Amino acid sequence: MPVERKHSISPATRRTALKAFAAITAASVWSGRASAAPEFSFKVATSHPAAHPINVRLAEAAERVREATSGRMELRLFPAGQLGSDPDLMSQVRSGAVDIYNTAPTILSPFVPAVAVANMGFAFESYDDAWRAMDGEMGSFIRAQIEKAGLIVPATSGDNGFRHITSGTKPIRQPGDLKAYRIRVPTSPVLLSLFTALGAGPTAVNYNELYTALQTKLVDGQENGLVSIDSVKLYEVQKYCSLTAHVWDPFILVANRRSFSRLPADIQDVVRREFDRSMTDQRMDIKQGEETLKKSLAAKGMEFIDIDRAPFRQALRESGYYGTWKEKIGADGWKSLEQSVGSLM
Repeated sequence: MPVERKHSISPATRRTALKAFAAITAASVWSGRASAAPEFSFKVATSHPAAHPINVRLAEAAERVREATSGRMELRLFPAGQLGSDPDLMSQVRSGAVDIYNTAPTILSPFVPAVAVANMGFAFESYDDAWRAMDGEMGSFIRAQIEKAGLIVPATSGDNGFRHITSGTKPIRQPGDLKAYRIRVPTSPVLLSLFTALGAGPTAVNYNELYTALQTKLVDGQENGLVSIDSVKLYEVQKYCSLTAHVWDPFILVANRRSFSRLPADIQDVVRREFDRSMTDQRMDIKQGEETLKKSLAAKGMEFIDIDRAPFRQALRESGYYGTWKEKIGADGWKSLEQSVGSLM
């Protein structure tokens, strides 16, 4: 995960990508000369900070698309929730106010409930398990559900990482430690139900309000991947990080169908190809950077706690969590998950 070697992208690569991002957002002068107005201009939005690996890689894709189309196609990047919170961005990509939005099943599931199959609590033991599912039948099922809902998925998936629980008050070691614990979660039914089943008090807070919610003690803790914990500087307001890996979350690019369909076929192919390349690169940023991130976060005062995941999974079985979600997702989606991870019931 790149300046100060935080995300395994080299400093030179990151500088290049951020320069591309600045040039793309300015969109007025290229290579020292005035450019003709692009034939097609898309807004690409994310809620993550500009320095997050997903935005670094999307900036690279935007620059490559501009070059490969000789300036005909412009992708203008809007990171850090510049165009609104995640629910706002989800509404905007559906309406066409935003053309492409980088999101995740935790955000998509209120609109496309079956994609929550990727976020089943304590389902995946490793990245190998997760990617075997996402690049196989489970991923095909998720893409089909999104496209049935009227959006287009123009690229392979990226990686939002395994999510872990952080706390400002006490380490979380076992399910009992979550009893009545006020934990921030995204506006995601699957995460709300996960922590409710474990006895916590989950509170939905938008990502761009997370730091403030922790700083003001609106909540005791939160859950996110290590990249997000680092990039939003949560180590400043959280002491403990329990390595629960309770949910794995892929990144998914979604595009407004009308916007994407009006692109000529050759430009669609370029956009898909360059997004595929960047999302694949971003996967490796996350995987390779996690150990470096642990060391960096520990140096900033965060204490890491290894936990036994089996009692958490057993608590979810006993609560009926898995049975409830199997019914919501449907037999086909649940089968696509269990083909990769085995029986959860």
